[in-house]
Amino acid sequence: MVTGVSGQLGGRLMSFSGTQVAAEKTLLPCGRDLWDLAEPEGIGQVLDALNPNAVVHCAAFTAVDAAEDAQGQANTINAVAPGLLAAACAERGIKLIHISTDYVFEGSANAPYQPDDPTGPIGAYGASKLAGEKAVALADPTASIIRVSWLYDSQGENFLNTMLRLSEGRSELTVVDDQWGCPTHAGHLAQDLLLWLDTMFEDPKKTAGIQHYGHEGITTWHGFASAIMAQRAPHVKVLPVPSSAFPTKAKRPAYSKLDESSFFQSIAGQPVTWQAALQACLESTPLS
Repeated sequence: MVTGVSGQLGGRLMSFSGTQVAAEKTLLPCGRDLWDLAEPEGIGQVLDALNPNAVVHCAAFTAVDAAEDAQGQANTINAVAPGLLAAACAERGIKLIHISTDYVFEGSANAPYQPDDPTGPIGAYGASKLAGEKAVALADPTASIIRVSWLYDSQGENFLNTMLRLSEGRSELTVVDDQWGCPTHAGHLAQDLLLWLDTMFEDPKKTAGIQHYGHEGITTWHGFASAIMAQRAPHVKVLPVPSSAFPTKAKRPAYSKLDESSFFQSIAGQPVTWQAALQACLESTPLS
C-alpha cells in the first residue's frame, strides 16, 4: 500500500505498477479519499480493506513555511497519523516504511549526517516530522524510517520545475548559495524503496530503525540550479546570493547532507551521483 499517491514519491511509486521495476509486487494506492491524514483514526479499517503486507508511507504535510502557522495540522498529519499507522501495522504484522526528512537536523554540521546523529529541528515542519519518527519507532520498532532531502522529480511542484519555469524568457536567475545538501531524484528513490522492501522481508533486522537515503555528492541550491541550466537552458546565467536575499517564514538547515552509505550496503547496491540522477530525470522529461 502506497500513501501520498498524488505527491512526487507516492506518484512515482505508483507509476511503476505493472512494470518490471515493481517485479511481482502489486502496488495498492491509498489516496486522501481512503485515508485523510487530517482525521487519521480510521487507518485500521483502511488496512483491513486493502489487506497489504507492506506500507510505504509517503504522505505528509510538506509546506515548510505554512507549517509555521499551521502547527496543529502539521503535527496531526506528520506525527499523529504516522504513529497510528505504525501501531495498526504492528498489530497486523504489516511491514512499514515511513519517509522522513533532513529537516529533523539543525544544520550546523560540516560532514554528512549519520542516522544516529543528534537531531534538533529549527522549524515547525522539522519538529512535526521528528515527532512522527518517534511515534513510529515507539509503535513499531521493526519499521523503517527513511530520511531523504531536497526531493524533486520531472512532475510536481519542486525546485527543478520551478527553475525550468523561471528560466523561460529570462537571461539570469539568482539562487541561494549558502545552503548545502544533496538533491534527491524521486525516481531513483522509488526504485530503491522497492528493493528495500525485498530486504525487509528477507532480513528485517537489517532494515529496522532510522536510515538515510541520498545520492553521492553535495552541492548548494545554486550548484543544483547551475547544473539544471547547463543541460536545459545554457544561455541562462545563474547568480549566487545568500539566504538573506530570500527571507522565508521558516528557517532552513544550512547543511543537511545525509550519509547514504548504510542504506546501500543493506541492499548491496551503489548510490549514483546527484549529477547522474539529475541527468536521468531530465532525459525522461519532455522538452517544453
